[in-house]
Amino acid sequence: MTQGKTTDVFTPEQRSAVMRKVPGKNSSAEMAVRRLLTGMGLRYRLHRKDLPGNPDVVMAGRRLALFVHGCFWHGHDCRRGARAPKANAEYWTAKIARNRARDTASSAALQHMGWRPVTIWECELKDSAKLEARLRALLNVSAD
Repeated sequence: MTQGKTTDVFTPEQRSAVMRKVPGKNSSAEMAVRRLLTGMGLRYRLHRKDLPGNPDVVMAGRRLALFVHGCFWHGHDCRRGARAPKANAEYWTAKIARNRARDTASSAALQHMGWRPVTIWECELKDSAKLEARLRALLNVSAD
């Protein structure tokens, strides 16, 4: 490894082990959204493999598919999502672009099937009252 070429403090093997631990489902962000929905008295299904993009939370009766996305991994336009990695930047830029293209295709396919795809971003979890209001508006549920 040449000096100044990378900012990574891990060896490639260690970095690979760290990346394997990033959850694909049941992330803390997803669990927070599920707790909000359950607290609102709503029922849902998880990770429907028969729907495009395997939505994180599905409300079939309402034809609503929720995706809970990490800002970095899916290229959100917030501060965290706009952060460009310094190490292996070309790889990460391409990977995030592929993730965004896949997300767009999944949403289009769901809309074509008559579903309402909704993305909830990780940064939205900072204000749970605002997120709950957004979910109530989406679901036409009043606060009791």
